[in-house]
Amino acid sequence: MRLPVSFVPILAGATLRDRLFACIGGVIGVALTSLVCAMALHGSAPLPLLVAPIGASAVLIFAVPSSPLAQPWSVIGGNVVSALVGVTAARFVPIPYLAVGVAVGGAILAMSLLRCLHPPGGAAALTAVIGGPAVLEAGYAFPFVPVGINSLILILTGLAFHRVSGHSYPHRPIPIVGHELAASGLSAPHPADIDLALADLGETFDVSREDLDLLFRRVEFHAAKRVVTPRPQPAPTKLH
Repeated sequence: MRLPVSFVPILAGATLRDRLFACIGGVIGVALTSLVCAMALHGSAPLPLLVAPIGASAVLIFAVPSSPLAQPWSVIGGNVVSALVGVTAARFVPIPYLAVGVAVGGAILAMSLLRCLHPPGGAAALTAVIGGPAVLEAGYAFPFVPVGINSLILILTGLAFHRVSGHSYPHRPIPIVGHELAASGLSAPHPADIDLALADLGETFDVSREDLDLLFRRVEFHAAKRVVTPRPQPAPTKLH
């Protein structure tokens, strides 16, 4: 029985176990981040102890830990750099409607150049502009306290959690068996071919080139295995 499309996981390779682990990781990660920040920052400044973008960061870290957008530098660098851009926009762009756009657009550019693209960073930049008097008064301290501290604690929680979940985090493409492709007699796709294919499609995918290379190798291996595996022959019919 096929499930309706709306119930099929949107992420390739996702299993019910992975979804449950992501849920548990989100609970632990955000709760622990909130608790530690409350203990460390209580009374130190009239700022929120937990910023909203951390919720979005938790989705990436615990639900898609293999994503380039969920890696430690992406999370910490993306949130902090974006908040810095947002504070700068709030200070030097006098028109609020333009400041919010400059904050988010500038954050995208800064994250891209620094190789720490992280979608919640856009929210961090926006928060720096519209977060209220306490955030505006904190100025350039806000990207580090609480944004930086929140991000760091969440990353440390993710590192510990994924040791239990069995996922590679920080993610590294790890071949299952290194000699299978050579044993099958197939030639591995050249990384330049992957770059050319991506250029042909003209789209950006939330997966690294190394993971694509590994995936193609596994596809070729299983395709070759299916070809060389003899199909079972039907049993001979008995004559009476």
